[in-house]
Amino acid sequence: MRLPIAIGAILVASLSLNAPVMSVPPTHGAKAEITNSNLTQLKINRQLWNRQKINNYRYRVSNSCFCLPDFRGPLIIEVRNGITKSITNAQTGKRVNPELLQQYSTIPKLFNLIRNTINSGESELTVVYNSQLGYPTQINIGNLAADAGIFTTISNFEVLGQGSYIKR
Repeated sequence: MRLPIAIGAILVASLSLNAPVMSVPPTHGAKAEITNSNLTQLKINRQLWNRQKINNYRYRVSNSCFCLPDFRGPLIIEVRNGITKSITNAQTGKRVNPELLQQYSTIPKLFNLIRNTINSGESELTVVYNSQLGYPTQINIGNLAADAGIFTTISNFEVLGQGSYIKR
């Protein structure tokens, strides 16, 4: 009687050695690392931006998304004393409804958009920052290929002075 049990145990053991290994991808750990990395980069670059004390500036925003044409742009956003002065379509020169671009209308609001996306934990997020001034130059939220994302490019940043500007 012991022999059939022993043979059965040996067969089961040998089969389990040849079975494929099933593993669960470390999504929670990897996601936490990405989130921490994004938060660290956000903090570093926001501090860099704040040290510059730039209150008067202009930049171009282009959004790649499945959304309204006025939102896609390209748009020119001008900020004076930290407040959005105007948002215009770069191609037509016509003013755009500022309510459409509330989250994109100043550099601090772009930082808030990034922070809120990180905190939501729901979207994929990739951000590129300007190495000298700290402002974001690219913000990729979600999956554009799946019609569920938005890819934002910030370019042509200019510090505005009294009647003059410095391109950076």
